[in-house]
Amino acid sequence: MMDGKCCATTEKRKQRQQQEKPYRGIRMRKWGKWVAEIREPNKRSRIWLGSYSTPKAAARAYDTAVFCLRGRSARLNFPEYIAEEDEVQDLSAASIRKKATEVGARVDAMETALHASEPNSSRVSDKPDLNEYPSPESSDDD
Repeated sequence: MMDGKCCATTEKRKQRQQQEKPYRGIRMRKWGKWVAEIREPNKRSRIWLGSYSTPKAAARAYDTAVFCLRGRSARLNFPEYIAEEDEVQDLSAASIRKKATEVGARVDAMETALHASEPNSSRVSDKPDLNEYPSPESSDDD
Protein backbone atom coordinates (compact mmCIF):
# COMPACT_ATOMS: atom_id res chain seq x y z
CA MET A 1 0.00 0.00 0.00
CA MET A 2 2.87 2.39 0.71
CA ASP A 3 4.33 1.74 -2.76
CA GLY A 4 1.20 3.07 -4.44
CA LYS A 5 1.17 6.15 -2.25
CA CYS A 6 4.86 6.80 -2.89
CA CYS A 7 4.48 6.45 -6.64
CA ALA A 8 1.43 8.70 -6.66
CA THR A 9 3.35 11.36 -4.76
CA THR A 10 6.26 11.08 -7.19
CA GLU A 11 3.89 11.36 -10.17
CA LYS A 12 2.25 14.47 -8.69
CA ARG A 13 5.66 16.02 -8.10
CA LYS A 14 6.70 15.31 -11.70
CA GLN A 15 3.47 16.82 -13.03
CA ARG A 16 3.91 19.93 -10.88
CA GLN A 17 7.51 20.32 -12.03
CA GLN A 18 6.41 19.91 -15.64
CA GLN A 19 3.84 22.68 -15.19
CA GLU A 20 6.23 24.97 -13.31
CA LYS A 21 9.22 24.35 -15.58
CA PRO A 22 8.13 23.26 -19.04
CA TYR A 23 11.57 23.86 -20.63
CA ARG A 24 15.22 23.49 -19.70
CA GLY A 25 17.06 26.55 -18.34
CA ILE A 26 14.06 28.65 -17.33
CA ARG A 27 11.94 29.32 -14.28
CA MET A 28 8.84 31.29 -13.40
CA ARG A 29 8.89 34.24 -11.05
CA LYS A 30 6.19 34.56 -8.39
CA TRP A 31 4.52 37.33 -10.37
CA GLY A 32 4.28 35.28 -13.58
CA LYS A 33 7.29 36.36 -15.66
CA TRP A 34 9.56 33.67 -17.12
CA VAL A 35 13.31 34.13 -16.73
CA ALA A 36 16.33 32.43 -18.24
CA GLU A 37 19.93 32.22 -17.15
CA ILE A 38 22.85 29.90 -17.74
CA ARG A 39 25.98 29.06 -15.80
CA GLU A 40 29.26 29.94 -17.48
CA PRO A 41 31.49 26.92 -18.14
CA ASN A 42 34.13 26.33 -15.46
CA LYS A 43 32.91 29.32 -13.44
CA ARG A 44 30.48 29.92 -10.61
CA SER A 45 28.97 32.95 -12.32
CA ARG A 46 25.82 32.96 -14.42
CA ILE A 47 24.84 34.81 -17.55
CA TRP A 48 21.47 36.53 -17.17
CA LEU A 49 19.41 35.97 -20.33
CA GLY A 50 16.39 38.08 -19.54
CA SER A 51 12.81 38.11 -18.32
CA TYR A 52 9.96 37.20 -20.68
CA SER A 53 6.18 36.97 -20.80
CA THR A 54 6.13 33.46 -22.25
CA PRO A 55 8.02 30.29 -21.35
CA LYS A 56 8.80 29.66 -25.02
CA ALA A 57 10.62 32.99 -25.34
CA ALA A 58 12.72 32.30 -22.25
CA ALA A 59 13.50 28.80 -23.53
CA ARG A 60 14.57 30.15 -26.93
CA ALA A 61 16.89 32.65 -25.23
CA TYR A 62 18.37 29.79 -23.20
CA ASP A 63 18.79 27.66 -26.34
CA THR A 64 20.66 30.45 -28.08
CA ALA A 65 23.05 30.87 -25.15
CA VAL A 66 23.67 27.17 -24.60
CA PHE A 67 24.32 26.68 -28.32
CA CYS A 68 26.87 29.51 -28.24
CA LEU A 69 28.63 27.89 -25.28
CA ARG A 70 28.45 24.20 -26.21
CA GLY A 71 27.86 24.10 -29.95
CA ARG A 72 26.29 21.01 -31.50
CA SER A 73 26.60 19.03 -28.27
CA ALA A 74 24.14 21.33 -26.47
CA ARG A 75 20.85 19.89 -25.19
CA LEU A 76 18.25 22.24 -26.61
CA ASN A 77 14.56 22.84 -26.03
CA PHE A 78 13.94 23.65 -29.70
CA PRO A 79 16.75 22.15 -31.81
CA GLU A 80 14.78 22.82 -35.00
CA TYR A 81 15.16 26.60 -34.54
CA ILE A 82 18.93 26.75 -34.14
CA ALA A 83 20.96 27.49 -37.26
CA GLU A 84 24.72 27.41 -37.66
CA GLU A 85 24.77 31.17 -38.26
CA ASP A 86 23.43 31.63 -34.72
CA GLU A 87 26.86 30.72 -33.38
CA VAL A 88 28.57 33.73 -31.82
CA GLN A 89 32.24 34.17 -32.66
CA ASP A 90 32.98 36.21 -29.53
CA LEU A 91 32.24 33.96 -26.53
CA SER A 92 32.16 36.73 -23.95
CA ALA A 93 29.26 36.78 -21.53
CA ALA A 94 28.13 40.14 -22.93
CA SER A 95 27.95 38.93 -26.53
CA ILE A 96 26.13 35.73 -25.54
CA ARG A 97 23.66 37.75 -23.44
CA LYS A 98 23.09 40.19 -26.32
CA LYS A 99 22.38 37.44 -28.86
CA ALA A 100 20.14 35.47 -26.46
CA THR A 101 18.10 38.51 -25.41
CA GLU A 102 17.59 39.49 -29.06
CA VAL A 103 16.18 36.06 -29.85
CA GLY A 104 14.10 35.95 -26.65
CA ALA A 105 12.64 39.42 -27.22
CA ARG A 106 11.75 38.58 -30.83
CA VAL A 107 10.01 35.33 -29.82
CA ASP A 108 8.29 37.05 -26.87
CA ALA A 109 6.88 39.73 -29.18
CA MET A 110 5.64 37.10 -31.67
CA GLU A 111 4.12 34.89 -28.94
CA THR A 112 2.41 37.83 -27.24
CA ALA A 113 1.01 39.08 -30.55
CA LEU A 114 -0.16 35.57 -31.42
CA HIS A 115 -1.99 35.15 -28.11
CA ALA A 116 -3.53 38.61 -28.38
CA SER A 117 -4.91 37.87 -31.87
CA GLU A 118 -6.49 34.53 -30.93
CA PRO A 119 -10.29 34.83 -30.82
CA ASN A 120 -10.67 32.60 -27.74
CA SER A 121 -7.63 33.98 -25.96
CA SER A 122 -7.60 33.75 -22.19
CA ARG A 123 -6.63 37.42 -22.11
CA VAL A 124 -9.87 38.41 -23.82
CA SER A 125 -12.49 38.79 -21.15
CA ASP A 126 -16.10 37.73 -21.52
CA LYS A 127 -17.29 41.02 -20.04
CA PRO A 128 -20.07 42.67 -22.03
CA ASP A 129 -19.58 45.89 -23.89
CA LEU A 130 -21.33 48.43 -21.63
CA ASN A 131 -21.87 50.81 -24.57
CA GLU A 132 -23.93 48.23 -26.45
CA TYR A 133 -27.67 47.72 -26.03
CA PRO A 134 -28.67 44.19 -24.95
CA SER A 135 -30.02 41.93 -27.66
CA PRO A 136 -33.50 40.38 -27.23
CA GLU A 137 -31.98 36.88 -26.95
CA SER A 138 -29.96 37.80 -23.87
CA SER A 139 -32.81 39.53 -22.06
CA ASP A 140 -33.03 38.91 -18.31
CA ASP A 141 -36.85 39.03 -18.36
CA ASP A 142 -37.18 35.22 -18.50
